[in-house]
Amino acid sequence: MDFNVKKFAADAGTFLSRAVQFTEEKLGQAEKTELDAHLENLLAKADSTKLWTEKVMKQTEVLLQPNPNARIEEFVYEKLERKAPSRLNNQEQLAQYMIDAGNEFGPGTAYGNALVKCGETQRRIGGAHRELVQTSAINFLTPLRNFIEGDYKTMAREKKLLQNKRLDLDAAKARLKKARTAEAKAASEQELRITQSEFDRQAEITRLLLEGISSTHAHHLRCLNDFVEAQMTYFAQCYQYMLDLQKQLGSFPSTFASNNNQSSLTPMQSVTLPSVSAGASLPDMSNSIVTSGFIELKASNGSRKARVLYDYDAANSSELSLLADEVITVYSMPGMDSDWLMGERGNQKGKVPITYLELLN
Repeated sequence: MDFNVKKFAADAGTFLSRAVQFTEEKLGQAEKTELDAHLENLLAKADSTKLWTEKVMKQTEVLLQPNPNARIEEFVYEKLERKAPSRLNNQEQLAQYMIDAGNEFGPGTAYGNALVKCGETQRRIGGAHRELVQTSAINFLTPLRNFIEGDYKTMAREKKLLQNKRLDLDAAKARLKKARTAEAKAASEQELRITQSEFDRQAEITRLLLEGISSTHAHHLRCLNDFVEAQMTYFAQCYQYMLDLQKQLGSFPSTFASNNNQSSLTPMQSVTLPSVSAGASLPDMSNSIVTSGFIELKASNGSRKARVLYDYDAANSSELSLLADEVITVYSMPGMDSDWLMGERGNQKGKVPITYLELLN
């Protein structure tokens, strides 16, 4: 019990010391140890990544599920780790209404038959949309959410710990300045050495963790390609379904008897759409980001100048760190991955991702 009281008192003292140091810094009455520029840049990059990842993720959820009540329900079931009850989406609900109406009016009538056919097409579109939602959730939304709820929380925790170590260091510096006796100065110098060592260690841990942001961006880029490919598949399916439906409706007679005994109705107008082969393949998104210039460069033994589009921090010694807008020399080597080139800047060289480059003429 006595140990616990002492520990509580020590923790309270540390908390009070940090609070006093923080307040005096805000009032301009105490010096503050500044982090190095590279670490500050990494911290800002991590915060910016978290902010925009959240916005993109939330708006994608709105795009895939416009009904806010349905989104809340899915969120609650997810937190309860239970499967949400299956419900018709908007297209499937419309399909049901059209088919029921067509059967009510009589599938043997032109209008009733058309409603049934439209309903069947809407049902197929609903199924395609359901596949889009599922694919996007797995390949796009889940990785973004994992970053927000996992990696970034770890970064934020280490960042907070670094802030506490910095406050301890600055408080120790302040106490050393105020020390008057030799004994007090010796104790303050010993405390300063300890707090400086702890601060340096935590700064290194935080820096190593934050340098993973570049890998996070590369991973999110792959997820974004998957999301775009899923959308392309969905819209191509919808186009083909509607093209088939338009052809079916165009085969109906131009005039037909109505249910209220009118002699005729206005002929249905046929809409001309560009034809699409049912077996037409979609573009391979994994290759869409590789331009013809990069393909030609990989096929040759020459080199090209390239402008760097974004900052890139090398993940290991085989890679080359990049700064936005700088110009480097790039070339290909046998056996290299299709998404990478060799880059040279003066005496430095290493692998660079082609998605960060723009070839110059």
